[in-house]
Amino acid sequence: MPKTLEGQITMEKTPSYFVTNEAPKRIHSMAKDTKLIVVVRNPVTRAISDYTQTLSKKPDIPTFEVLAFKNRTLGLIDASWSAIRIGIYALHLENWLQYFPLSQILFVSGERLIIDPAGEMAKVQDFLGLKRLVTEKHFYFNKTKGFPCLKKPEDGSPPRCLGKSKGRTHPKIDPDVIHRLRKFYKPFNVMFYQMTGQDFQWEQEGSDK
Repeated sequence: MPKTLEGQITMEKTPSYFVTNEAPKRIHSMAKDTKLIVVVRNPVTRAISDYTQTLSKKPDIPTFEVLAFKNRTLGLIDASWSAIRIGIYALHLENWLQYFPLSQILFVSGERLIIDPAGEMAKVQDFLGLKRLVTEKHFYFNKTKGFPCLKKPEDGSPPRCLGKSKGRTHPKIDPDVIHRLRKFYKPFNVMFYQMTGQDFQWEQEGSDK
């Protein structure tokens, strides 16, 4: 990590930290006052998105339906598959709470980040003790990507949008598989809501589309 001068904040982003068992202990030993920001989204949508990314690189992999189950007939979900395992947020959070208090962790809603990016960024800036400099005027919604894009209204430079790897169309998944995944994740989601004090409302019908 680079040295941080007075008045500066150093930020580093690695998605795998949250699900890596050794990460909390290592980060705590390096800087126990570190503030942590975790972006979470409906775990069913997250799993399908994960699969979509892999499919774009390895088009010959089995279907999502095949990979999601240990036994499709019995409806046994394969929680060892990383696309499924990552979305069991409560289990990962338990590991982090052994080293960091909840007050040092901010959970950002992936869904809210799309429909209200300025609102979520306001929470991030407050959490980091920054002035709210990033506001509604810095965003516009790109209908083609299906995501907000960031712009700099002060200098009129081109908007910064997510790259080609984001916003891919998800493959159509068997509705029965979606239903079984919802049932699988529900108790973990409820546990996660209780642990964080936030209700992300992932159980609402259609929230994983």
